[in-house]
Amino acid sequence: MSSKKKAYDVIIIGSGSVGTPTAYFLAKEGMKVLVLDESASSGQGQNKAAIGGVRATHSDPAKIEMCGQSLRIFSKWKEETGTDIEWKKGGYCFPVYRDNEEGVLKSILPIQKKHGLEIDWYGPDEVARIVPGVNMNGLHGGTFSPNDGQVSPLLASESFNDEARKLGAEFRFRESVVDLVIEGDGDSKAVVGVVTSKGGKRTEHRAGAVLNAAGASASEICAMAGLDIPITPDSHEAGITAPVKQFLGPLVVDLRPGPEGRTANFYFGQNAQGQVIFCYTPIEKFYGMDRRCTSEFMPVIARRLVDLIPRLKNMTVRRLWRGLYPMTVDGVPVVGQDPCIDGFYLGIGMCGQGFMMGPGIGLNLSSLIAKGKPVVSQEVFDLLSPTRDYTCGEELLK
Repeated sequence: MSSKKKAYDVIIIGSGSVGTPTAYFLAKEGMKVLVLDESASSGQGQNKAAIGGVRATHSDPAKIEMCGQSLRIFSKWKEETGTDIEWKKGGYCFPVYRDNEEGVLKSILPIQKKHGLEIDWYGPDEVARIVPGVNMNGLHGGTFSPNDGQVSPLLASESFNDEARKLGAEFRFRESVVDLVIEGDGDSKAVVGVVTSKGGKRTEHRAGAVLNAAGASASEICAMAGLDIPITPDSHEAGITAPVKQFLGPLVVDLRPGPEGRTANFYFGQNAQGQVIFCYTPIEKFYGMDRRCTSEFMPVIARRLVDLIPRLKNMTVRRLWRGLYPMTVDGVPVVGQDPCIDGFYLGIGMCGQGFMMGPGIGLNLSSLIAKGKPVVSQEVFDLLSPTRDYTCGEELLK
């Protein structure tokens, strides 16, 4: 092992949806940051597979507030950095056709409004205006949150990386973390660095704090610290069409299970380039790291899309892919510091929402590490704690 050591304030494991924004905000705090990733560049894991939707339309207060912060960061990014990340403010709309979904969405409106989300229930005619061409047959109405929107995940990741580098953050790619450097024992253990492997060479990097933002591999990093936090990846498929003239402002989420018995819900939107991008949540989970496309996805999603908005039947599909959702047992991320070990921070288990939550989580983690407290209230932040009660869950996972 190389004896060469270089001191950093913070080492971040993973240059994805959480790690890269956190590096940017830590560098803004004047901290010396090292980001390590086994891929060739930033955003090549789960971030690359995101469809780019950013919403604060959740039922969990911490997710509402942190996604609200993400929205503010994304929407002002071009103004503050000069880089266009294809921010499109079109909102999120949840059309409703059944009593069950109506009851759920109306029941969480007070929570959403209490935590700053601009959202309301709209009647069928208003939903038809918000979502042109929506199927009116049996439409009850729906919720609409106008300040939500879309961003290009690829452009955003590249820009966060570039801005972090300008502020002095260091990125090392194709370098895998194979162990943590831990000092002390019992109740006085502390993570003080990492051991990496690159090209057969092992190197030790030391830091005052280490952040686990390793996405689908987060549980393996936790185990190195003696923590048992299950993060189970399952894969979801998505696709994108050729560009057409802009006709759809919001992203649209249909919470109904599909009639074919395979999908729990589906969602789609038209990005700033005019392409319609779409995804569904399978009822039968695809656990593991397999990211190969399936033969069933396109026929199933096509029927659902055309049923909801018939005018979509003539769209040309350009590309399909699968991405990983690092899932927790309750569908809520694990963010913060475990009290059992000093110097070890977590930004893991994003449950497929890492891209939309990443900047908000990065802002709060950087504040926690640099200043000892998050930006949101401690009460709200603790809802994401690794020591929380995992029996509660999120109403709107997707």
